[in-house]
Amino acid sequence: MADRSGLKLVGFIFATVTLAVMLTTTMVVKGYADRSYSLEAAPIEGQ
Repeated sequence: MADRSGLKLVGFIFATVTLAVMLTTTMVVKGYADRSYSLEAAPIEGQ
């Protein structure tokens, strides 16, 4: 059976990655909601 300190470390790593993904997703969704990003291709100047 695995020791508790190892499981705590693995849990902490998974929690950190989960929070990072949630924060990134929230920022991207907020950017799309505020129209900072666009899914449409923008015309390039000078062409």
